[in-house]
Amino acid sequence: MRSVYSSLLVFLFIVYSLIFFVDTAFTQGQAKISSPPSGYLYHGVFPGPEGASGEENLITLKSLEQYESAVGKKVAWVYFSQEWAHDQRFPLETVSWIHDHGSIPFIRLMLRSTLEHYTKEKIFTLEKIIRGDFDEALHAWGRAAHTYHFPLLVEYGTEVNGEWFSWNARWYGKKGAERFKKAYRHIIQTMKDENAHNITWVFHANNQDVPDEPWNHFEEYYPGDDVIDWIGVSVYGAQTPVTEEWPSFQESLDAIYPRLVSLASGKPIVLLEFGVTSSHPLGDQAYWAEEALKSLSQCRWPEVIGFSWWNEAWKNDDNPTHDTDMRVQDNPDLTRVFHDYVGHNDHVLDEAIFTTE
Repeated sequence: MRSVYSSLLVFLFIVYSLIFFVDTAFTQGQAKISSPPSGYLYHGVFPGPEGASGEENLITLKSLEQYESAVGKKVAWVYFSQEWAHDQRFPLETVSWIHDHGSIPFIRLMLRSTLEHYTKEKIFTLEKIIRGDFDEALHAWGRAAHTYHFPLLVEYGTEVNGEWFSWNARWYGKKGAERFKKAYRHIIQTMKDENAHNITWVFHANNQDVPDEPWNHFEEYYPGDDVIDWIGVSVYGAQTPVTEEWPSFQESLDAIYPRLVSLASGKPIVLLEFGVTSSHPLGDQAYWAEEALKSLSQCRWPEVIGFSWWNEAWKNDDNPTHDTDMRVQDNPDLTRVFHDYVGHNDHVLDEAIFTTE
């Protein structure tokens, strides 16, 4: 009897120790997001703001719940932008409600002074980041991230190989890619200096190098395995009803996947952004999404560990028939597809798995 009692005490001690260890890891800001088991995928979303503001920092709990209700499953992470043109402070309010909802905040650090595309940056330039002009704000951000304690996903340099963003080398000349790498490494190191080890850092490429020139291949921008945790990619279909082409999701990801794997062997790959508009004469939105989700669920790209749909609608001009709409809840056929391949798919996860460092 005493032997059984002693064994029970040992068992309870081990359980308590494990709970204490995990809890301590979280409170010390050391917990990070682990890859899911083989054959499983994380489910995330960018829950576009209501209306057509185009401001990617204005997401709401309501817009998130509308998506989740349509899909029939919660999300493991919520993707959103933090525009430094508006506020350089850690976005605690948004991060908090996402955490309270039971999801991981995934923050796009948008160090830019304007939302306009194809524009040279005037304030948050790569040279100024490297020089340390924004270190005070970055240190404060890192301290707040550490104080938050819980895991975060963060990226800088969204779709860096696309010339529409101001951190692309088009705006910096021949040494642009090297400057980007130094700037991103500087951001990460500044955060680590504040013990923000709860951040999983993501490198985000577009599936096409635009322009398709050797100096602009996404590999040229990669900051290094020692600072990057996940490799991310955007793969869109037609983004407006008047786009002249209807790109295939499978063909697009097939084309770039070997390069993503070669870039950092062993690093998890994440489909950070994908989507396609409705009301296009060349193709059907629901069919495009079904082919994408079916291929993902069949592990056609085995290193891919998760995806996030870009669930937004916006105006392109004064003609309503030209409006883009990628919201799942606005198309019954698209809703059905997401119900079948996400909501009712046990291999698509709505909660993250954590590890400690």
